[in-house]
Amino acid sequence: MHTRMAGLAGWLIPAALALAGPAVHAAAQNKSGKAGEYPLRPIRIVVAVAPGAGGDTIARLVGQMLTDRWGQNVVVDNRSGGGGVIATELVAKSPPDGYTLLSQGESVLLQGATKRVPFDVLKAFDPVVATSAQPYILLVGTALPVKSMKELVAYSLKKTVTYSGAAGVGSTIHLGMEWWAQLSGAKLLYIPYKGSAPAIVAAMGGEILMAGASAIAASGAMRSGKLRGLATLGLTRIPALPDLPTVAEQGYPGFKITNRYALLAPAGVPAAILAAINRVISDGMHTPQVTQRLVADGSQPAERMTPEELRASMAREYVQMEKQVKRLNIRIQ
Repeated sequence: MHTRMAGLAGWLIPAALALAGPAVHAAAQNKSGKAGEYPLRPIRIVVAVAPGAGGDTIARLVGQMLTDRWGQNVVVDNRSGGGGVIATELVAKSPPDGYTLLSQGESVLLQGATKRVPFDVLKAFDPVVATSAQPYILLVGTALPVKSMKELVAYSLKKTVTYSGAAGVGSTIHLGMEWWAQLSGAKLLYIPYKGSAPAIVAAMGGEILMAGASAIAASGAMRSGKLRGLATLGLTRIPALPDLPTVAEQGYPGFKITNRYALLAPAGVPAAILAAINRVISDGMHTPQVTQRLVADGSQPAERMTPEELRASMAREYVQMEKQVKRLNIRIQ
């Protein structure tokens, strides 16, 4: 596991260095209305997962791209736990100056749909850029005698299956798997850990029976030989893992848990700053070197979107998420 994460770190730096060039300062309008240079000091990217998780890996790649383009340090601040709420609330309350950003998956929308934060997430943030799409993978210990989702259901009726993943109670993995339990009748028990990386370690050690993780984190665990993939939680198979079926293919049509990472800023950041960050990250994520490596690990760059297009996409997803939460009568305390 740790060897794999070190390997990932090894390709992040040279991939980002490919983007390096003369430092570029983006002109932006500050609160006084005067033009200023950005960035003039280090940028902080807050992530809602523990070090080693797929979201952490992407945040560090993004940070390296910004550093190499503009010559300013970027600090990745891991604030895991609480289903991502801790990180979300921290950034929402930060000054809208472009120096504090949130890197999070669609769980930020889920926090709003389940009323876990005391504000409207669509109004509290300015979307900056979509970074990557990382399908989730369901992992089980090699000692668990199940090789399909149907077998998992049968096993769970004899012994409740403990599982974890993502960033704690109310996370995308938690609510997604509770949805699947309703569909299948499986008996599951969620055990909170501060992210997918510690959940994977717990599954390796037999503390829990199953873990959900993004493709980047899961692929390393699978290569270790201590965990095996049971299913991918997206609607399509992962090109890098063509033999791993989807949950939908295994008898549960329509089931999916999506996982698109994005950078968000506190509402009110000048549009010029948002556009400048968007250009650097969009260009960087779509270089051949970065794209090829992401695909090899079961991920891929997110679709190119302007901040305005990303806002519209998030609004559509939020409506669908609210409907699903209401239909499933999900309540998170």
